[in-house]
This record gives sequence, C-alpha cells and structure tokens, in this order.
Amino acid sequence: MKILAVSDEEVKSLYDYYRPGVLTGYDLILSCGDLKRQYLEFLVTMSNTQLVYVRGNHDDRMLQDPPQGCICADGDLVTVKGLRILGLGGAYKYRPGENLYTEAQMEKRARKLRFKLWRAGGVDIILTHAPPRDLGDMDDLAHRGFQVFRELIEKYEPEYLVHGHVHLNYGHNIPRRIRYRRTDIINAYEKFEIEL
Repeated sequence: MKILAVSDEEVKSLYDYYRPGVLTGYDLILSCGDLKRQYLEFLVTMSNTQLVYVRGNHDDRMLQDPPQGCICADGDLVTVKGLRILGLGGAYKYRPGENLYTEAQMEKRARKLRFKLWRAGGVDIILTHAPPRDLGDMDDLAHRGFQVFRELIEKYEPEYLVHGHVHLNYGHNIPRRIRYRRTDIINAYEKFEIEL
C-alpha cells in the first residue's frame, strides 16, 4: 500500500503547479493538520482515493467548515482500507484557542478511545499533529510533544505514528524519521511517502 502523508505547508507541485497523474498511485492520503480545507479537497478529488485527517493548532475554522469528501479521524479510531487509524490532532496548549491541549487533556482524549482500541485489536497508524514528547519535538512550549503519544506507542506498537507541526525548516537537525521500539515516527512536513 502506498500512502501520501501531508502536513503544515501546501506542496506547490501537488496544488499550484499540479500536473495530471502526479497523485496517481496512492492508496491513501493522511493529513496531519494545518492545511487549507481547499487543499485537502483538491487532493482527495484529484487522487481519487480516501483522505483521512486530523486538525492542527491553526485549524479552528475546520470545526465549522470541514473539508468535503475527507474523513476526520480527530478524537476517533477509524478503519480505512483495512488500516486501523487512531487520530489525535492539536498541539500543546501555549495560548488560548481550539485544538490546543494540556498533557492531561490529551491523556483524557486518548483514554476515551481505549474501548475502541481494545475492540479493534489495536492500531496500525497513529495520526497526530504534534509529535510524541522527546521524539521529534522541540523545547519551546508551542512545539512540545505529548508524553501520552509515547505511551500509546509503547502499549499498542503501531507500524507508524505520523505527525506534523515541527517544520523541517525550523533547523538543520530536525529528524524526518525516528524509530522508537517497533514504531516508525514520521514527520510529514509538506509531504512524505510511506510504503506499507
């Protein structure tokens, strides 16, 4: 299965300078947040496949005006093309606003999904906006990761945790991919292809 993961910044070759066929061959698209509704609708239309998304810290407007034709996994466990995808969007609370959570609030969101995870027999992909704590995050409050994401990896051992939020152009030492236990943690900033 070929998956396109996108996050944070629109990719001009997929949108502004789109050429027919550039989105052909993907079986699934995952969006980690902070992308325009119109961009997601364009991707899902031109790729002719399913798109699963979570909201980022700048996606307040998506609560009232979600992207058409896309599947919101934020705060849910969805099964798409046989993959169990757990979605926990948002970032660490560094200011007032929607889609911003304290560690305790994110733990509560994850706890609400325990029965669904048990019933599904686990999870294949954890889709988030923020990274796990100390695994691709930064020291500042706005880009801090969540400890509960590490705990989810340790308990359920998914194939992947895919996140955004930490832009690769923030510094030269920001990792694109980290292996933690049996899970590949992917920073999907702009775009990243996953072969599953």
